[in-house]
Amino acid sequence: MKQDLETFDIFDREMKLIGTATRRKAHEQGLWHQTFQCWILSKQEDEWFLLFQMRHPDKDTFPNLLDISCAGHLLAGEQVEDGVRELEEELGIQVEFKELHSCGIYQEEQLLDGGKTDREFCHVFVLKDDRPLHAYRLQEDEVTGLYRVRLADVRRISHVQLDAPIRAHGMEPDSNGLLRDVERTFDAGDFVPHGKDYFRLVMDTIETLI
Repeated sequence: MKQDLETFDIFDREMKLIGTATRRKAHEQGLWHQTFQCWILSKQEDEWFLLFQMRHPDKDTFPNLLDISCAGHLLAGEQVEDGVRELEEELGIQVEFKELHSCGIYQEEQLLDGGKTDREFCHVFVLKDDRPLHAYRLQEDEVTGLYRVRLADVRRISHVQLDAPIRAHGMEPDSNGLLRDVERTFDAGDFVPHGKDYFRLVMDTIETLI
């Protein structure tokens, strides 16, 4: 795959730059690299929601699971400010870096299939944006749906207390690529697993914005 040949900056555990490596090598050898992550927070009819995307079935990590509104790797030589390109690439929206609210850097290690470990320095942000779902334009080979999840339900997910399915309104492309409204039901196994500390980082920032 073309993505396997992307080149990342590689770091040690203290986030000191030590070299570069391809995406494939970084994931196969568990090398530390950087990602840009942005959660989109919106208020709809006096209720707060977070936007989740459905990862494409061909993704090399966590296919067909709900995850961060927008996320992607920073390529070799890129700065965190360059990460806003992901919002345009994946969701079709143009955003200036100054519009983002920083949650900080989260150091994440996730076990992947085949005994591999994905090690990332995640630059995490929140964007307040109330635009309607049909205003987004999905990157077909990355995202297969967008869903608004009530903030109260996100809190349950973050505390591993999702003991009952949740309902979410969303948009999915039809056979012609046009976005259509859908109502979906999800349970805990439908979400990419992020630790409590990760969600605490995000929720602490959100609490200052609502």
